[in-house]
Formats: sequence, C-alpha cells, structure tokens
Amino acid sequence: MGYELVIFDNDGVLVDSEPLANTILSAYLTELGHPTTYEDSLRDYMGSAVHRVHDLVLERTGQRLPEDFGRVLNERLFAAFERELRPVPGVTEVLGELSAHGVPYCLASSSSHERIRVGHRACGMGEWFEEEWIFSAEDVGRGKPAPDLFLHAADMMGVAPSRCVVVEDSRLGVEAARAAGMDVFAYTAMTPAADLPGATAYFGEMKELPALLGFGV
Repeated sequence: MGYELVIFDNDGVLVDSEPLANTILSAYLTELGHPTTYEDSLRDYMGSAVHRVHDLVLERTGQRLPEDFGRVLNERLFAAFERELRPVPGVTEVLGELSAHGVPYCLASSSSHERIRVGHRACGMGEWFEEEWIFSAEDVGRGKPAPDLFLHAADMMGVAPSRCVVVEDSRLGVEAARAAGMDVFAYTAMTPAADLPGATAYFGEMKELPALLGFGV
C-alpha cells in the first residue's frame, strides 16, 4: 500500500454524528434569533470548529453569540449522543483491516477532545483509538479549511504529509487535506461528490474504502 498513515475525520466518518449535530445546532441558532435550517447548517458549518459559528454569525449579523453558547450546545449534543449516536456503518471493519495489516491510523477532527471522547464512549468506538492518536482543532491555531490540523497530526505520528491519506466527508475537510499536500478520499454518504471538489477519490460506502487504500476486505 502506498500510504504510511490514514487520517480519519471523526464526525460523519467514524461516528454518525452529523445529522444529530446539525439538527441541534440549527435549532439552537434559530432559538437565539438567527434563523438557520438543517441544510444551512450542513452548508456553512459541517466539518468546522465552533469558532466558525461565532465568526459567521458575527460577520452576517453584527451580533455576538452568548458566551455560554459552546457549553449549552455541548450539553444538548452530548445528551443526544448518549441516546442515539452510532458508529458509521462499516467503519469498525475498516479499522480492523488497518490493524490487521499493520497500517497506522489516527483521527484529526474539528471537534474538541471532550466531544470526540464523549461520542466514542457513547457508541463504543473508544477501543479503536489511543489518546495519542487523537488530534483536535483545539491543538492548533486554525481549524479546517486551514491545513494546520492535518499537518500537526502527520508530524505527531512521524509521517511525511505526502505519505498520508485523509478520509473526509466535508468540503472544508477536503480543502484542508489538499492544502496539507495530502491525498484525500471523500466519503459521500451525506455530501454529494459534486460538493466535495478536489478529492483524490470518492466512495459512498465504507466497504469500498479498503480497496482505495490498497488492500481487500
């Protein structure tokens, strides 16, 4: 296989959190007087850190979100995770194949470390990721679409960016991976390929990923 490190996004790639997260975010923003549909949330915020929500609302309305916005959002989100969160179908089989072939992997997410761990505990993903394999936008100065997070993950894992491949499902994530000089396989279960320009390859089901990575299931 040509890659020495597989870097997974978390939300929507490892855990099926995007429908929950964007439903809750759009409802909360609307409640605060910033009407936002589920589709608006997917378009504007999917794949980004929470600071992007603050920045876009301020840019568009001149108003700042409440100081406790992130805390309240997480409370609602974590409660939903405990009730409903599941792994993305087929992803644990892919992780098992990577482990069996001795291929290093990690995750690099716009989410906070707390949100990642809460989600993994809720849906049984914790066994697949050591703490030192988890990287968050909290660890760098700029989140996606800046390349900083992916470059940080590669550096910490000791692999050159050109030897990494990223698995992403958002436009911002694809842009960040390309800016980092990495190949990127775009998962199109929620976002059409046409909305994820620049990816190295596209796939709609996790069972297709091992072949893209260079081995069979």
